[in-house]
Amino acid sequence: MLENAQIIHEQGHAKFAVIEFQEYLSIKELLSSVAKLEDYLDYLHIEQVKQQELNQPRFTMEQVKQQLGINATL
Repeated sequence: MLENAQIIHEQGHAKFAVIEFQEYLSIKELLSSVAKLEDYLDYLHIEQVKQQELNQPRFTMEQVKQQLGINATL
């Protein structure tokens, strides 16, 4: 949402953002409904958590076993 906004500057400062009318209507609808806004915020949070998890190091089962001192094969 808002990835394609055109920013208009005045004296070196961002003054206006121009967006497609359909995008404006979608945002207006989203902001007029508490339930839709809550759902969208939940979605954003889930996406943020997913991104954070992708940036975490991953370990193989063998690395975990070695770290825990487990020698048994499962």
